Amino acid sequence: MALVVQKYGGSSVADATSIKRVAQRIVATKKAGNEVVVVVSAMGDTTDELLDLAQQVSPLPPGRELDMLLTSGERISMALLAMAIANLGQEARSFTGSQAGVITDSTHGKARIIDVSPGRLRDALDKGHIAIVAGFQGVSQDTKDITTLGRGGSDTTAVALAAALGADVCEIYTDVDGIFTADPRIASKARKIPRISYEETLEMAACGAKILHLRCVEYARRFNLPIHVRSSFSTKEGTWVTSDPATEGTEVEQPIISGVAHDRSEAKITVVGVPDKVGEAAAIFRTLADAEINIDMIVQNVSAAATGRTDISFTLPTSDAPTALTALKKMQDQVVFETLLFDDQIGKVSLIGAGMRSHPGVTAKFFGALADAGVNIGMISTSEIRISVIVDQDQVDAAVNAAHSAFNLDADQVEAVVYGGTGR
Repeated sequence: MALVVQKYGGSSVADATSIKRVAQRIVATKKAGNEVVVVVSAMGDTTDELLDLAQQVSPLPPGRELDMLLTSGERISMALLAMAIANLGQEARSFTGSQAGVITDSTHGKARIIDVSPGRLRDALDKGHIAIVAGFQGVSQDTKDITTLGRGGSDTTAVALAAALGADVCEIYTDVDGIFTADPRIASKARKIPRISYEETLEMAACGAKILHLRCVEYARRFNLPIHVRSSFSTKEGTWVTSDPATEGTEVEQPIISGVAHDRSEAKITVVGVPDKVGEAAAIFRTLADAEINIDMIVQNVSAAATGRTDISFTLPTSDAPTALTALKKMQDQVVFETLLFDDQIGKVSLIGAGMRSHPGVTAKFFGALADAGVNIGMISTSEIRISVIVDQDQVDAAVNAAHSAFNLDADQVEAVVYGGTGR
């Protein structure tokens, strides 16, 4: 008997008909002789609608109360799904994140999982029940308040529970047939990737690919837990995320490039006229760290000889920009920089692939493809298996398609299908 953890996203449970369809898939998995734990997201765009409602009531809602509001979406989904499963003759038990034993730190809005104590889930499984868990949420170890894990946090809930329960596989169900070489909403000729490594998937998630939550992949890699990303709208084989896909697949050698990711949710801040002295950059980024701001790309200009000052530019999530700007203005007397510039009309495009380690010329081909498409590069960042560039937001689509074609990632025929979801 295998233990299977399944996660269903919002588009998979968008309405009553979808919930009934998902219930049939879950029951079929149970009847195949498996123990089944299900993690479910809020229905459709419920989370976005709740956020909109909160903004109408209060421009700055308290974090504790906002978490309390947002977690209601998943509780609705889990209860309805348990009812649908009961109609099919199977016993199901629904649990909130705290009831399922998901223990987090006390950071509201983007809490991190500290521990998982799935005793109640194990009891339900031992009784032959299907366990349904509300994703995206937990309970603070210190304050005992309800917390949320950030957008996409249901993926992390599923992998964390799978690791704690010793599951054989974690299946992530979404509205596409797996992980593709690019977002099929932008690159119509994107191809499905049969198998991909944890590190490549981590880079794709960090660079804006929304198919898997970044912390979910980190968790899976830590516990060497295979993830199967597939569609809840079809029965096709999806994408397997494992530690060493090259030895498990049929191809002799992995392709140079696995895919192209993009992200429109970042902004750029430039600190103008920073004194070129030891410790000034450290003071700036220590201030941002104290404000719990995650920084992505950083570029420092060469110091001007006449003034002894330099400019430091960095990118960060647009949602964190107001906090970052406020924190930097407060410490202007300490560093004595001249001014701050802000630009939220940017996008990040990233080329990802473990094969680029051993293939020279990848950077030249990437930049050449962007130049041929008339795309101007604002910033550049690299890792061993990734090259990222910042471009104007209205040039993101052109950049993605140019890079996708340049590295022969286009499918021979249109393969990508987006079954549901608004992409909101």
